Amino acid sequence: MLKGIGDSLAQFRTGLFWFHNDLRLHDHPALAQACKQCEQLLCVVTIDNSGFNTSRYGLTQISALRQTFIAESVNALAEQLAAYGQQLLVLQGQPLNDISELLAKYNVDAVFRSHSQDYYHNQRWQKLQRRYPFLHFAEYTTTSLFSEQQLPCDLQNWPDTFSKFRRKLDQQQPPQPLEAIETLPATPLKTSTQRLPVAADTSSELFHGGEQPALQKLKRYFSSQLPQSYQQTRNHFDDPQGSTYFSAWLANGSLSARQVVAELRRHEARFGANKSTNWIYFELLWREYFYWYAVAHGTKLFQFSGIKAQPPRTSFYPQRFAKWCSGNTPYPIVNASMRQLRQTGYLSNRARQLVASCLVHELAIDWRYGAAYFEQQLVDYDVSSNWGNWQYLAGVGADPRGHRHFDLVKQTQMYDPDHAFIQRWQGNAHDQALDINDAADWPIQ
Repeated sequence: MLKGIGDSLAQFRTGLFWFHNDLRLHDHPALAQACKQCEQLLCVVTIDNSGFNTSRYGLTQISALRQTFIAESVNALAEQLAAYGQQLLVLQGQPLNDISELLAKYNVDAVFRSHSQDYYHNQRWQKLQRRYPFLHFAEYTTTSLFSEQQLPCDLQNWPDTFSKFRRKLDQQQPPQPLEAIETLPATPLKTSTQRLPVAADTSSELFHGGEQPALQKLKRYFSSQLPQSYQQTRNHFDDPQGSTYFSAWLANGSLSARQVVAELRRHEARFGANKSTNWIYFELLWREYFYWYAVAHGTKLFQFSGIKAQPPRTSFYPQRFAKWCSGNTPYPIVNASMRQLRQTGYLSNRARQLVASCLVHELAIDWRYGAAYFEQQLVDYDVSSNWGNWQYLAGVGADPRGHRHFDLVKQTQMYDPDHAFIQRWQGNAHDQALDINDAADWPIQ
């Protein structure tokens, strides 16, 4: 349903809603407030093309698989909004310049968005506020379980370990998710609905972008018995039913964490709670911890020393890094995982830990190169979970033990004893020598 101009008690004539990682209509407090407060609304999503440039780590920030998932998600949102008589304007290039033009062209008097943990997105938001101090700016909690006001601790004294955070939360439960938005203000746009191009043969086998596929997956998973055995299956390398597989939709906001918790509680009411269902909530709390960890620490999330004073004893070895990326190391379980990542855009939690441990502890490479490669390849890339977990493993983050070093032989025996995963992804096909030059840069014969 489209809300007409003048038929509400709106505070603002024209508002602009800036979509980011909140590409849905269900459980969307920020969009709900924008709809409530504005007579007409511009709906905008920005695609920052800098992600396609080469980063300081010699990588682009987005793979074809991730790019396709984002395009599918944006296109799905555009179709949903069009069904309500709204339009989604997709801006590519320089987000601030494009939005500035819209603010002037349509005489926008209020700008809305979801609260974000993304440091660089926040920088753009703050710069826009400084550029237009006479406009109303508002943000609301949409992507995390708790708002900053609901947290049991303040960001200036953020707990340095997850355990401390979890103890402070105690039995506190997140708010219930909101129903889907049913009424939207009119749009001042006169253009046709835009669609991002989706390249052939680049869609993920595990994830199809959009809110409806996310909701279907959510309902299907929690109506089954799979959550009852999650703790036993979550470490499986290659099991299509071993994990929840909500991560990609959570990452771009096609699904909210509060929706997952609500369905989890319904499942527990029907089938009973156990260690496995508790573990699903436990991992959502980890996601929550790293969300606010990123907000609290800002650029430290990307620094070599992380949140610690002592930098790790690692460096950068281009040949080793290239072999790690291509799955050509002396470690079959790592090779299989890296080849799976490159082909599917996904890795199990256990595989992520093992390949990260290998990069940092066996290959002695700067952890940030691994985090940047994950950013490029993972369809479910989430800035806070990705960089926070890499810091944790490298010993410069929230790990109270200093670092996580996994025995790759032992881990293979435990989680791939018959080498089925290694064989499927050809983990044994690798060069024997890790380095082709010695410490003095002489070729190794």
